[in-house]
Amino acid sequence: MKPATKLKKQLKQTQDLATKALKDKPKERPAKGYRYLKDIEPGEIFSTDTFTGVLIECNTNAKVIIVESNTMSLGRTIIGAETEIFEN
Repeated sequence: MKPATKLKKQLKQTQDLATKALKDKPKERPAKGYRYLKDIEPGEIFSTDTFTGVLIECNTNAKVIIVESNTMSLGRTIIGAETEIFEN
């Protein structure tokens, strides 16, 4: 087999594998005893390992007010909607 043909065949196999991997994604779930921030209603109080806050709104990102924290500054901030919070 010619080197150019061998390279084209390898490239095609790699592209097919990448396409299959993108279509067959694993389903993400929060760890046991946790849930995602996007799953609670606006106005609810939540807590994580490092801070406690109130959810204002949640679309792609979540706008929250940090009420109590060991590491972050208090006040309004934006965090990821898939942040794991303790299940109440």
